[in-house]
Amino acid sequence: MTSDVVTTREGQVAVVTLNRPDAMNAIDTGMRRSLLGALDDLARSTEIRSVVLTGAGKAFCSGADLKSAAANPDTSMRRTARTLMHDFQPIVETLSRMDKPIIAAINGAAVGVGMSLALSCDLLVMADSAYLMSPFVGIGLIPDGGLSWFLTRRIGYNRTFEILAESQKLGAARCLELGIANRCVAADTLLTSTVAWAAELAERAPIALALTKRAARLSMTTGLSDALSLEAELQTLCASTEDSREAIAAFRDKRKPRFQGR
Repeated sequence: MTSDVVTTREGQVAVVTLNRPDAMNAIDTGMRRSLLGALDDLARSTEIRSVVLTGAGKAFCSGADLKSAAANPDTSMRRTARTLMHDFQPIVETLSRMDKPIIAAINGAAVGVGMSLALSCDLLVMADSAYLMSPFVGIGLIPDGGLSWFLTRRIGYNRTFEILAESQKLGAARCLELGIANRCVAADTLLTSTVAWAAELAERAPIALALTKRAARLSMTTGLSDALSLEAELQTLCASTEDSREAIAAFRDKRKPRFQGR
């Protein structure tokens, strides 16, 4: 039986692939469990230093699998809150809190909760043929999976509301222009270029990178005084690490530092 989430390793980089290409990588119950399990394993791994999340086939992720919902609308309605809080929320929070950089390699359509997954990642690289779209309002629903939260913090309220209210289809060039995507590349180089970027990040000091991610994430919901206090606390922690001493020694010896995550 083919796994609906496949994890491969390239050096210190893990590539997590949503693997239901015939269903445009729509997320069903099995995939939710598999994805959370894969992310939990990577969060605990001491060998993996950065992660790439992508999709198999033509889509990154077409959203939640609506076949079962269409077949049982009453049951699906009663389960909506439970599914979001107990199934999708842990995935989004794991992506956000993992002490490793996570790059979304958007190879095709990232729609609905697929767009939420993409924006949960730290960085986005999009194929020039890929797009993001939130169709929720068009089907009488609101954006979920943290989509409104993530998008507002990337581009502000006015643009976010316009995009979500009108269910706009955002091509890669537009995402780059708005600051949603970090890079836009040719489709046939997407994975190799994203893995190469992840490998570059994996060579940086792991503790410093993890704490930088933590500080940047928390800064979106804290005031300046709290942010300054947090930076002071985390900087003290970083300064006490072997990696910091190694960086100073490497600078003195005019060589490349060898970070061990200690």
